[in-house]
Amino acid sequence: MTSLVGHFIHGEHVAPQDGNLIDIHNPSTGAVCGQVEMASSALVQKAIDSAKAAYPAWRATPPAKRAQVMFRLKVLLEQHSDKICELISEEHGKVLHDAKGELQRGIENVEFACGMPQLLKGEHSKDVGPGIDAWSEFQPLGVVTGITPFNFPAMVPLWMWPSAIMCGNTFVLKPSEKDPSSALYIAALAAEAGLPPGVLNVVNGDKAAVDHLLEDPTIQAVSFVGSTPVAEAIYQKASANGKRCQALGGAKNHAIVMPDADVDNVVNALMGAAFGSCGERCMALSVVLAVGDEMGDTLRDRLSAQIETLKVGAGNDNSNDMGPLISAQHFDTVSGFIDSGVSQEADLVNDGRKLSVEGFEEGYFLGATLFDKVKPHMEIYQKEIFGPVLVMLRVPDMQTALELINEHEYGNGTCIFTRDGEAARFFIDQVQVGMVGVNVPLPVPVSYHSFGGWKRSLFGDLHAYGPDSVRFYTRRKAITQRWPSTNLREGSQFSFPSN
Repeated sequence: MTSLVGHFIHGEHVAPQDGNLIDIHNPSTGAVCGQVEMASSALVQKAIDSAKAAYPAWRATPPAKRAQVMFRLKVLLEQHSDKICELISEEHGKVLHDAKGELQRGIENVEFACGMPQLLKGEHSKDVGPGIDAWSEFQPLGVVTGITPFNFPAMVPLWMWPSAIMCGNTFVLKPSEKDPSSALYIAALAAEAGLPPGVLNVVNGDKAAVDHLLEDPTIQAVSFVGSTPVAEAIYQKASANGKRCQALGGAKNHAIVMPDADVDNVVNALMGAAFGSCGERCMALSVVLAVGDEMGDTLRDRLSAQIETLKVGAGNDNSNDMGPLISAQHFDTVSGFIDSGVSQEADLVNDGRKLSVEGFEEGYFLGATLFDKVKPHMEIYQKEIFGPVLVMLRVPDMQTALELINEHEYGNGTCIFTRDGEAARFFIDQVQVGMVGVNVPLPVPVSYHSFGGWKRSLFGDLHAYGPDSVRFYTRRKAITQRWPSTNLREGSQFSFPSN
């Protein structure tokens, strides 16, 4: 029997109402494991109205009391981690140990939110002029929204709403309809932790729900994570409607492998960074720039051999290295990119299209794929594939590699593998990418820094979570105050005031 997934509004689960249901598939089996309702306009408005009604009291709640809710939520997330990870694995397909890693990174953002009173206290200056004091405050925006992707159904929402509500805002979350259950489950835990009704609402829906959120005048800010074309459209529409917006888009993350690199470590790092979570990560390493043919030959042979040892299977089996893709449609899309690489005469070393997982023949399994001798004009180099496809280019030197990275439209993440500190320092300084690793394949910032790319990987001025989240979810108010003496009367001043 399949489950029916509704919404979470004003502190309560809202069951499906009008029958506009779409199927949720278990990617490991291909079978329908649930149905989720696409919210009507009236239901989206109900969530917005609930957040609007809850805002005045929550805004007036001292930050220290908001933090107490976050502390209790952290404990509940840890206590219920197995259940959350099971929901992630069932609906997304990622292996349970990968789901646990995702959830832990989400919990780290809750931990950061617990300490946000320190960042909200503003600044104060006494006696900026005769008897004049000045200070600034960070005040919340009001009702804000987040639209999150399928690839991290627990972590990315936890990038957004804990910081937003700690800043005094109320929140409407629209998770991916492909794997919505973990977001709803966590929202219920937040209510159990003491979050008042209406402070966090979750509505499931399609483009109509998103458009409603982008157009409603109550919504003051929009945070989005997804593909670049959608991110750009979200940013343009939100901005046109007078909303603050940060929209994180796609990626094509390059790794430079220098001739002096530790090959054993490089191969192990590339395998996990390229094929973990079936390549469905915006920080996945999908391009290797091998400096010199000798390094290219070595990496080709070593990676190909390692790929043959990968254990691919159902997400609920912790012995597997990699699970399935999210959907049959995405399977066809990624397979189409492999077809394109073959047609453009890239050297296909390992072909993931040949994979069959015994007992799970209807699952959306695509094996790890390696292309060598790829050229910059090829589609498999230019486009984000978002699957287990690693492409390798041979370059004569580091400067050529750096130019390729800087010329690409995306600038999300990158890394260099080297033992040369001078080369690493030059790379860090010159590369036009937002998140950079040195011998670190997935340079995802910790929760007390901020996450975001450059170029067409980010639309907006501020990055996600961390210190930037305080700036994004608040606006600064500057106050200058004077109490003149009651027995002193002053005349009018017509020159511009100064100290």
